[in-house]
Order: sequence, then structure tokens, then C-alpha cells
Amino acid sequence: MFDALIIGGGAAGMSCALVLGSAQNKDFAKNKRIGIIMHQKASHLQNALFNNVLGLPPGTTGATILEEGKKQLATQYPHIVQIENEKVCEIIKTKSGFTVITNKETYQTKYAVIAVGYTNLIAIKGLENYIEPHPRAVKEKDRIWLKNTDHKIEEGLYVAGTLAGWRSQFAIASGSGAQVATDILTLWNNGVHTKVHDKV
Repeated sequence: MFDALIIGGGAAGMSCALVLGSAQNKDFAKNKRIGIIMHQKASHLQNALFNNVLGLPPGTTGATILEEGKKQLATQYPHIVQIENEKVCEIIKTKSGFTVITNKETYQTKYAVIAVGYTNLIAIKGLENYIEPHPRAVKEKDRIWLKNTDHKIEEGLYVAGTLAGWRSQFAIASGSGAQVATDILTLWNNGVHTKVHDKV
């Protein structure tokens, strides 16, 4: 049983995982089991080039971020389980959270975060009732979002990044993932608003 399972290893998913992982020494988070299913093949980062992102050297590629993000997560927060080479096929609501079924395994989680891309090719059963046309994308591109309020689709089920209805901008997607992480940390901290900062 995962306490939180993130589906998607792009900007939003890895940002969410990094922030959740960074709370490892807090009493309310130290024993939490966190996982991320590294959907990356269809990520828009695969062909992205960044010249306008604060903190990234101009010329940084999205493909580099995908690889370096996995290394950063493994090095800084090795307790987070990275699940490679699996694709989520279905999400089922249960009494204790959600069952997440991939093409290879079945996982149980108390909280699930959907952080895959916003194309209409999404094929995860169990999400059909939440799919609507994207509110911040050109209609001709046929983008979608999962209807939510402040990233929350329903109790225990969150969406982050462009699929949450945000524009396709790296900094926005990353921030969306971080927001979801702090929302989950706040729940773990008995509703006390929570963020995690490192200091020099």
C-alpha cells in the first residue's frame, strides 16, 4: 500500500515527487510510502528546449530534464519508489483509496496523483467521467483536462500539470505538481498548512 502514488514522470509528476520526498524528516511524513510511475515516453519534454526558465541554463533540453530528474529523485530521496517501464491502464476507487492497474502490476494507494499529458489520447480507464475540453488550450489542438477544483478531482484523487487545466509551460506544470505535493503534506500534517524549505 502506497500512501501516495504519482502517475507520470514529467515536470508536474517529478516536481510532486521531489517535494513529497523532501518532507522525509518531518514526523508526519517520515514513514510514508511514496511511489511514482515514470510515464515519460509521451511527455512533451521529450522535444522541449528551454531558454526562458528561471534557474535553467539557456539551451537546456527537456530530454535532459527527464533523465536528470530521475537521478535527482534517486539521489536526494531514494525512499521514493520509481516504477519504470509500466503504463497505467485503469484506476479503481476502493474503500481505502485506489487500485492502480498497469500493464504489468497492480498497486494500492491511499492518494493518487494523475500527472500525465493533456492530449486526448489518454487511455486510463476510470477517468472518463472527468474528461472535458481543456479550458486554456487552442480548440483546434483538441486538448483535455480532468475537471477539478484546486487540483482535487475527488477525495484522494488529484491531477497536476497541464491535465489539471493549466497552460503548457514548464514552470507552471512544475509549480502545479509542487502545489499538489504541499496539499498532500498538509493532509498528512492534520490540516496544518505545510511547505518544505531547505536553508543554507
